[in-house]
Amino acid sequence: MKKMLFLHGFFASGQCVPAMALRDAFEGKAQVLTPDLPIHPRKALEQIREIVGSEKPDLLVGNSCGAFYAQMVASALGLPALLGNPHFQMTSFLKPRIGEHQYKSPRKDGNQRFVIDEALIGEFAEWEAVQFDNCNPKTKEIVWGLFGEQDTLAHYEPLFLEHYTRSFHFPGGHTPTAEEVRKWYVPLVEKLLEDTPVIVK
Repeated sequence: MKKMLFLHGFFASGQCVPAMALRDAFEGKAQVLTPDLPIHPRKALEQIREIVGSEKPDLLVGNSCGAFYAQMVASALGLPALLGNPHFQMTSFLKPRIGEHQYKSPRKDGNQRFVIDEALIGEFAEWEAVQFDNCNPKTKEIVWGLFGEQDTLAHYEPLFLEHYTRSFHFPGGHTPTAEEVRKWYVPLVEKLLEDTPVIVK
């Protein structure tokens, strides 16, 4: 059975709507891993690499901040990936939101509160500066982008196309609904799983 790793957005968790919709859509056909990611990018990337090393997924699927992470890991390791509304400039997203917040979906550890501060923004700035360093001709065709035409938060298709070639649109917003996941994400995931080999595993 094929296996994929879903990486959620910044305010979300592994129990968010897109994660659950993917799990439902691929039940009995592919295993969908949906971990809760740490709020700090270095820890999140360490966790993702650990999961990739132990579980050896065939594909990464990310949304928003999760797609920011997925791009870096996929290009470094030669994994196919679908980037849903990737937010390549997380610092611009975080700066107006300094303060305490709550996650929008349940976390397994029960902690629903987190704080955005200057230190966290600084961490994201460090990763933004190097996020495309591992892009190469081998991964140019296996990292795909999916962009919502009603997305009001992330507008990074031009930046995506500076590094990759396969870009798709869907008539939705930044965070896809379950129906949008089924209609637009799932067919692209199926095609990636069917047609795209893992370069390095």
